[in-house]
Amino acid sequence: MTNLTGVLTLVVLGTLAVVLIAAYNSVVRSRNQVKNGWNQIDVQLKRRHDLIPNLMETVKGYMKHEQQVLENVTKARNLAQQAQGRSGQIAAEGALGNALANLFAVAENYPDLKANQNFLALQEELSSTENKIAFSRQFYNDSVMEYNNKRQVFPTVLFANLFNFSEEPYWKIDTSQEREAPKISFHS
Repeated sequence: MTNLTGVLTLVVLGTLAVVLIAAYNSVVRSRNQVKNGWNQIDVQLKRRHDLIPNLMETVKGYMKHEQQVLENVTKARNLAQQAQGRSGQIAAEGALGNALANLFAVAENYPDLKANQNFLALQEELSSTENKIAFSRQFYNDSVMEYNNKRQVFPTVLFANLFNFSEEPYWKIDTSQEREAPKISFHS
């Protein structure tokens, strides 16, 4: 009887160890998917940041009376590039998106600018980049949801905090200005 009890104990402990290892590895994979999602966003944000100086150079000759709009875009870009942590970056990028939307809205008042080929090309590049950012944010948020769920359910909740599996922030819209669709026309 003692041998049977010992074997059963080993089987139960072995099974428990396998379940815990599988659960741990699942959370690690999910955390890595969140990191990958964030890195995909980061690549697109870098592209956005790189396009902005060219856009600013193109519009500043046309928009001489809109200095505040131009300064707001430059300031927002600088803050976005210096933002720390995911939550800080999310907030700074939201402000940059608002500044760009405002720039494009004001550009509607300048027919010569709207006809400029460089401006149109940069506007198209930024639009394409914004679409890629949106898709990347969706992938990131899906990954965050999966990861946060895994770290909150049994049995992973038992060791999530112990092994420093902290909650990840969603990329969400925080202001009513961000919720409004920017009014951008690509045709003059």
